[in-house]
Amino acid sequence: MESRADEKLRWGIVGTGGISQQITADFSLVGNADVVAVASRHASSADEFADAFGIPTRFDDYSKMLDSDIDAVYIGTPHVTHFELARAALERGRHVLCEKPIGLNAAEVRELAAIASESGAFLMEAMWMKFNPLYARLHQVVDAGAIGEIRSVRSSFGAPFPQDDSSRWKPGGSALLDQGIYPVTLSHMFLGEPSNITATGVIREDAVDLSQNYTLNYSGGRFAHGASSMVEFLDQSASLSGTGGWITIDTGFWFASRLTVHRFSVEKGETTETIETTREGNGYVPMLRAVTASILNGDVEHPLHTMDETARVFDTLDEIRRQITPNGKAWS
Repeated sequence: MESRADEKLRWGIVGTGGISQQITADFSLVGNADVVAVASRHASSADEFADAFGIPTRFDDYSKMLDSDIDAVYIGTPHVTHFELARAALERGRHVLCEKPIGLNAAEVRELAAIASESGAFLMEAMWMKFNPLYARLHQVVDAGAIGEIRSVRSSFGAPFPQDDSSRWKPGGSALLDQGIYPVTLSHMFLGEPSNITATGVIREDAVDLSQNYTLNYSGGRFAHGASSMVEFLDQSASLSGTGGWITIDTGFWFASRLTVHRFSVEKGETTETIETTREGNGYVPMLRAVTASILNGDVEHPLHTMDETARVFDTLDEIRRQITPNGKAWS
């Protein structure tokens, strides 16, 4: 696609919940992005959101927003709606940044990727963890051999969310897709696709999965342990362990600003090095800046989180889901 690097990208926001509020606030820190429209199912919500953030155009009809004077959409609605909303935008040639999870299964992810490829539009799941400055430093430390060969990854994300009327607790709700996607993505980032998976979990009769734990196995005895839950607390830190030491990432590992490199030798015992980074805004600014620049440059995806890698993560999520579901089926 033709480069527009000297222009501003016109964004439309889909959904007016908490995540859309944080994203819109962070867009104000991205110099080459303008949020020019917002869409909600309810006109009053769209008006309130638009007034709060100084957005000139508001819609209670998503289709009309797609036909308006915008370049790209950020989708921040409940995840059961992501596939249809992203598909509608791509079919109109609009660029799409969609809150995770971008779909309910790997088949949906690959279908969206195919539609994006045909339309020539940019498409990415909003996996902000990969754009976190701490993870740039983490890759540098690992690539420099600070802990030798990575042999295992450990991560989890669990919290007892209030059992309210939110989409989390309705059919389609999923601790695995909402929280577990972070541990699985972290494992893929540093170990790749697993050779086999073992998983157990708790799932309701209406197919809402509440919790799960899983081991991803790799060649040569390497492994990743992960867990996710929306009914109990789980340690929200993470670690990478290698032949020469280990790295711990602070609580809230997917948005953390500090990690510690641990090394051990007989002569010195354990030695540590702490690395800290600074968060911009709510933490989404680096991702929003990178995506906006990619679109203006004419790119159709960002190398830090391609649709192929997204689909491979969903292959792992699908297999975990299959194993914890009584009838052995993944999402449909």
